[in-house]
Amino acid sequence: MSAPDIFDRRLRRLRRDRAAPGFADHEFVRAAMLDGIAERLSSVRREFRDVLDLGCADAGFVAPSGAKVARADPGFRYAATAGGVQADEDRLPFADAAFDLAVAAGSLDTVNDLPGALTVIRRALRPDGLFLGGFLGAGSLATLRAVMREAEGDRPAARFHPQIDVRSAGDLLVRAGFALPVADVETLTVRYASLVRLFTDLRGMAATNLLPTPAPLSRATLTRAAAAFEARADADGRVAERFEIVTLTGWAPSPDQPTPARRGSATASLADALKPRR
Repeated sequence: MSAPDIFDRRLRRLRRDRAAPGFADHEFVRAAMLDGIAERLSSVRREFRDVLDLGCADAGFVAPSGAKVARADPGFRYAATAGGVQADEDRLPFADAAFDLAVAAGSLDTVNDLPGALTVIRRALRPDGLFLGGFLGAGSLATLRAVMREAEGDRPAARFHPQIDVRSAGDLLVRAGFALPVADVETLTVRYASLVRLFTDLRGMAATNLLPTPAPLSRATLTRAAAAFEARADADGRVAERFEIVTLTGWAPSPDQPTPARRGSATASLADALKPRR
């Protein structure tokens, strides 16, 4: 028996379709992820011929010059606009070893089977193929979480999906079979004039609650949350919210890659190296 889905797949598709027409007005978080991916890619001195762009949204990822790009997104509108296919990241229709570069910006944090998705991505890469991904990790939306807890008191509803911290993200890369795995995190801070403006951005970037059977948000709860949000305003009348961007780097295994030295194979003593010189 398979485990139940964490996220509502149908709702995920609908939310992405709803966000698609106005996404350009709310894409700053994904744009930051793509900047991080582009920065890491710029340091790699090799040619990429076949590229897979997952969670492609508005096809904002700019592939290396001359590369062929296959795009996929869980949302029909995003996939159609980008000329790609509609597919969940843990159920990809691509052949093994079809790409030498795969990127995924902004959608991995709402994949039902993230370990499985990373394994599928690794299999879609040729030996020594590169994977670069970015998603919202643990610590994101700390202010919103706090004001909702305050507004709902002792019996808060499940309004936030589980988040992955940077250490767990690195472990998932290893579990999926990637070589030379690296996971790091960067904080993006955005200042909001109101809770409504924050909600508008979250809807516009398809980052709202995707848990099955979400609890309705009453007007009274929303009013208390808005008041708690405003109470945190600085001298300029704005409230800081955090978006923690986790970036993943991993390589499909290849015999040509460097490997760690065998344990105990060192020829010099660390203790001797740390001794003060006379």
